[in-house]
Amino acid sequence: MTDQHGLRTVHQLRALTVELDLLAAAFAQRNNLHPTDLRALIALLDAARAGTPATPGLLGRELRLNSAGTTAVLDRLERHGHLRRTRDPHDRRRVLLEVTEQAVTLGETFFGPLIADTVALVDGLSPAELAAVEGFLTSMRSLVARHAH
Repeated sequence: MTDQHGLRTVHQLRALTVELDLLAAAFAQRNNLHPTDLRALIALLDAARAGTPATPGLLGRELRLNSAGTTAVLDRLERHGHLRRTRDPHDRRRVLLEVTEQAVTLGETFFGPLIADTVALVDGLSPAELAAVEGFLTSMRSLVARHAH
């Protein structure tokens, strides 16, 4: 019976991944973004939320892109008004990246309702259910990362 539960969970995760990928692709297409541009915006927003200074090197590592690929993504995002490149005030040789308010608003407009519904769903979980979900998701991310290399 465990195999059936495990396979059902695998199929549910796959279906969720497909649905999220389709949602992201629709957002990217609607806003003339390359799928990698969207991944870059998410990485930059995550860095800002974590208080981590975002640099081209950090972004390239996060996206697994070489220097030329990272520059192409940054150029596209800057051209669309989604990104600002500034000099680090403490080290003028270093470039810092930040998403513009336009990009934040665009993302909130599209993904905000899904985020709000997800937060409401999670807020309805008991502490034990929440711990189980968070533990499962953390373990799955580790498992996927292990298989990605």
